[in-house]
Amino acid sequence: MGEGRSIVRSIVTGMLVGSALSICNIYAGLKIGWSTTMGVTSALLSFAIWRMRSASAVATSPFTILETNLAQTAASSAAAVSSAGLVAAIPALTIMTGQVLPWYQLAAWTASVCFVGNVIAIPLRKQMLETDPLPFPIGVATAETLRQIYAKGGEAMARVRTLGVAALVSGGVKVLEGMKLVGPVGFPGALGKYPLKNLTFAFDPGVLLAGIGGLMGTRAALSVLGGSIFAYGVLGPELLDRGIVQAGPPDKPWFKPLVEWLLWPGVTMMVTASLTTLAFSWKALVRGIRGLASIQADDGSASSTTPANEQIPRSWLTRSAVLALTVGVALQISIFGIPWWAAVVGVLLSVVLGVVAARVSGETGLTPVGAMGKITQLTIGAALPGNVAANLMTANITGGAASQCADMMNDLKTGQELGASPKSQWISQVAGATAGALIGSAVYLIMIPDPAKQLLTPEWPAPAVITWKTVAEVFRVGVSALPRGTPLAVAIAAAVGIALAILEQRVDVATKKWLPSPSALGLAFTVSAHQCVSMAIGAVASLVVLRLAPAWHGRFWVVLCAGAIAGEGLVGAGLSIVQLLRAG
Repeated sequence: MGEGRSIVRSIVTGMLVGSALSICNIYAGLKIGWSTTMGVTSALLSFAIWRMRSASAVATSPFTILETNLAQTAASSAAAVSSAGLVAAIPALTIMTGQVLPWYQLAAWTASVCFVGNVIAIPLRKQMLETDPLPFPIGVATAETLRQIYAKGGEAMARVRTLGVAALVSGGVKVLEGMKLVGPVGFPGALGKYPLKNLTFAFDPGVLLAGIGGLMGTRAALSVLGGSIFAYGVLGPELLDRGIVQAGPPDKPWFKPLVEWLLWPGVTMMVTASLTTLAFSWKALVRGIRGLASIQADDGSASSTTPANEQIPRSWLTRSAVLALTVGVALQISIFGIPWWAAVVGVLLSVVLGVVAARVSGETGLTPVGAMGKITQLTIGAALPGNVAANLMTANITGGAASQCADMMNDLKTGQELGASPKSQWISQVAGATAGALIGSAVYLIMIPDPAKQLLTPEWPAPAVITWKTVAEVFRVGVSALPRGTPLAVAIAAAVGIALAILEQRVDVATKKWLPSPSALGLAFTVSAHQCVSMAIGAVASLVVLRLAPAWHGRFWVVLCAGAIAGEGLVGAGLSIVQLLRAG
């Protein structure tokens, strides 16, 4: 097979796989504010699709490791489109202003946000992978996974089967839930005069949240559980007793009236913790900002370890940068009515903070997407305090671009480990992001036609939407408009978030395992208690399996959880769409 056809089939495979995974991330993001890069999942699925051909076809036209790498690059880019605003800024804007974007505008917007991040990555490749090489642990781990897949094809198919079984079980449970045959079962008992089931404590048979808990780790999941017990088990009854929060119907959970108060300290804790943690990466921040003066595109020089014909040309950087800046600014002005200078500042901040996010990701394996967006929200919010669209959408560019840039850099690191062409990878990344934007935007609009009514509910808690909306709300109405009792709670939450974030950086690894996660504690205030219970169950299950069968855990646990997330994500999104079409 010619090289051109090989590249095309790889990218198309990744676009198709990634489009499906983007739906899973949008669904999970609106459920719990959490998403995954789907790197391992997309690699396994891409490999399996071409491996399931006839033996003769596999022998005569094998799907090589570099093709799988290209497909995985496109797929992870498409899956990350949820970070381009679909689970945070976009629904927050609709709730606060009533503006609903038609599909073509939403797809163009999310694609442009992703493209800014893709462009930022072009000059960073040489600096962060060759001149001043960073470890990029996620990229290295993905490369090692691909090597294992091709070294042990049978092992790879076993992992694919595990993923498939988990997806079928998870999706099957969701179908039963849609048929009203199963559903959350409220805890018996009461706290004083308030039943636990009304305080949102329940057992949920759904598998997606348990899968998320199985991946997020014991510390984070137990912090979420502890936070929910304090929020709904301690503060909830107190708020009801004092009349600050009014009880809802006795036959339903009182999530909405409770979360309208609890979200303020919860969001505060998450924001202060993330910004404090980012501040401890000040060396990486300084290096990233200083590096802006020296970054350059591949130029085919002899000092590069990549052949000249496989490097990303300098001309691509120039043209793409002009296009990204022009389109990004134009869409902000034309769609959202943002002042031109604020639109320009938003894009320029995205460049600076995208570089910072890439460096932090390269050094630590963690991408501070939320913190990057909050920096822009605070900056633009101070300059235009009453402009909700400017506050949300300039930050949308920053957060989405940071996510795509870091994802691209990790994919380029994977490619460097395997000997892939950076030029082909960049094309694949852009194609994947475009596919994710087109499909993800359509699914979002069909699934969530009325965010004001559907979100911030037990079905769709949407904690990321709550976070972005809350920050914008503070700048629009001021602290004086907060619900009764929240200013003190916000001050305490800010102090706790900062203190715990500082302790995280100061204690040793062994001690840190027993330290509550401030971000997880804050998250617990913005979702219902039954979701926190499910995540804790998943984390405990992971710990038990790790102790009883460590080898099996290492081989299959990640794909098992990924299958659980993908199965319910796809089926849940499908059921939501079917229900809305029937209602229409």
